[in-house]
Amino acid sequence: MPTATAVKISAGTGNPTRPSPTRPDPTLTEGELRALRGLMRAHASLAKRLDAELESSHGLPLSSYEVLHHLQEAQDGRMRMCDLAQRAQLSRSGLTRLVDRLERDGFLVRCTCEHDARGAYACLTEAGLEKLHDARGTHLGVVREQFLSRFSEPELSALAEMWDRIAPCCGGGAPQGTPPLRPPPPPGRTGRMP
Repeated sequence: MPTATAVKISAGTGNPTRPSPTRPDPTLTEGELRALRGLMRAHASLAKRLDAELESSHGLPLSSYEVLHHLQEAQDGRMRMCDLAQRAQLSRSGLTRLVDRLERDGFLVRCTCEHDARGAYACLTEAGLEKLHDARGTHLGVVREQFLSRFSEPELSALAEMWDRIAPCCGGGAPQGTPPLRPPPPPGRTGRMP
């Protein structure tokens, strides 16, 4: 026999009150909903703007920029494909299609490691490093204008701590020990060729 669950509505707001630990409530409070929707909207808006600017200025979609950036940060400019997929938060098949395009454009190559026969590596080429270097100013300009300029240093630190708290629980984020973001070296000044 079906049963109904009563939801207590706060006076005057029309929003449910916070659920008790013994009786979880499937709805979100107004504050929870605003926080979640704000995060989703901010991420989607920033990603859309970055993608549009990178594509129009450099012919490089945001997903391609991120893959090249992860490779630039990796030791010797190479990463196992499965690790790169996780870092870029792409499915393995999605990364394979993206790597195919980047390889056709000459920005990376698939390479193997004589010490590790477990799988293919994506290896950054000099052309890929140059493309990343060229696009970096556009990327940083959008990030500074649309995101960083809207917060003080203490607010940015607080946001970073919150994201660090959330990402591991959602299966995302960089693994422990990941180096901080750093700018790519100027073209021609790297030993990262495969």
